[in-house]
Amino acid sequence: MRREPLSSSNLSEVGYDSPTQTLEICFKSGRTYQYFDVPEYIYVDLKNAGSPGGYLSREVKGRYRYARV
Repeated sequence: MRREPLSSSNLSEVGYDSPTQTLEICFKSGRTYQYFDVPEYIYVDLKNAGSPGGYLSREVKGRYRYARV
């Protein structure tokens, strides 16, 4: 999955796979997580958020299945 850098204090990169609706988040700590069945607008909004980490906490965590990669 291709990832793009994020301007964030906690997140380093984000990627998205449209066919599987998988959102991939890389943290500056080195941990990477994949979130499943995430609509594409969530990915777009996260990339454009003033605070990507805050957006992730509000709109993704606790709402979508995930796995650490």
